[in-house]
Parts: sequence; C-alpha cells; structure tokens
Amino acid sequence: MADTAAEFNDSQWGGMSRLDDVFERNRIWAERIKEINPDFFSNLAAQQKPDILWIGCADSRVPANQIMDMPPGAVFVHRNIANVVVPTDLNCLSVLQYGVWVLEVKHIIVCGHHGCGGVAAALTDEDHGLIDNWLQHIRQVARNHAQALREADDEEAACDLLCEFNVVEQTRNVCRTTIVRGAWAQGAGPTVHGWIYSIKDGVLKNLCRHDPGADDLELDPASAIAPFLAD
Repeated sequence: MADTAAEFNDSQWGGMSRLDDVFERNRIWAERIKEINPDFFSNLAAQQKPDILWIGCADSRVPANQIMDMPPGAVFVHRNIANVVVPTDLNCLSVLQYGVWVLEVKHIIVCGHHGCGGVAAALTDEDHGLIDNWLQHIRQVARNHAQALREADDEEAACDLLCEFNVVEQTRNVCRTTIVRGAWAQGAGPTVHGWIYSIKDGVLKNLCRHDPGADDLELDPASAIAPFLAD
C-alpha cells in the first residue's frame, strides 16, 4: 500500500486525462500483490471480517486504508461531506447497522481532518447551493461553540477547531443511534473513537473515545478533547 502511494503522483496520473491508464495500473497492482501473497485475493474473496468501521470525510486526500497503512479488507468504510452522522441518513445508518450487527466490528472511528472544505464552508454565510442543507448540521455545531471559535487565532485555526468539535459531536451521534445503543444494551458492541487527521503532515490524533455503555455524551466537547490533547 505504502509503495503504491509513493509511486502515485500527478505527473504519472496526467491530471485525470487518461482514464485508460487506470486499468493498466490496476493490472500491475494486482500482479504485484499476487507476487507478494499468492493467496491474497482468494482469501479476500472468501469473507469480509474487518474489525474497524471508518466514518470519514469524502475528501480525496483522506483515504482510510492508506493513512492507517492497512490492506483491503481491514476497514469497512463510509464517507460523506465532513464526516457527519445524521439520524435520518439511511445510507449512513445502513452502513452502521451492517457494521455493528453483521460484521460485528470492534471499533467505530469517526475521522475528520483539518482544513476540511465542508467545515470551512459552514463557517461562511455564502450561498453554496444544495450542500447548504447538509452543512446545517455543522453550522449547528458551530453555533453551540461560537465563543471558542471566536477566540481562535485566525480563520484557519477556527476551521481546524470546528473540525475537531465536529468529530466529537459526530461520535456522540453514533453513540446515540438505536443501532449502537441496542448493541451496548446487550453487553456487546463497539468502542467509538473520534480522530482528527492533519493533511499537512499525515498524522492522526486521538480526540475522544466512548466505551460500550458510555455515559459521558453530554460533556462539553472542549472537556472531552482536553485529556487527549495532553497526550
């Protein structure tokens, strides 16, 4: 995975002008994987049994498997604009139910990233069209923590802080779903984690964690984040 990422750059890709190249690159990749592990694809086809459900941003710079250096099959992934978990989003809830009840994942990770375009857009009053309906969920997080955002050093710092607050709020939304609550009520279910990713240096940081049966969902996000920032 790491070697493939290192080889991939804009000049080789040609700025997305040659889609036919994808098939050739895919063939070379598949052959390289089979050289390393001849049984890789046959084992992968036999079952899907990841321990991790990743709920992340749709940003093309934040591919779950690559930034965790994990192979295909290790992570069950759902992505949307700004890694939002909405209790009426049947797409996200279907992924969550399948991950918790069928795959029986041990960990759910909500991962945001600094410099998120969706979060930045939510901080403005500009008209962004249809996406503004989706951004209302993030704007509510911003309203809840307006004072902290006003005290940020600059716009970039405010955006990054809101990215972190948003992650914490979305982990709570995961925990409040009937899916996770139901699993926890049966004495099972996953631990829910909130992470933030820095595109500038490629490093993940832990923001919060909710163990099965967690009762800390009403803590102020700044209080929830603080112990992890001290690590």
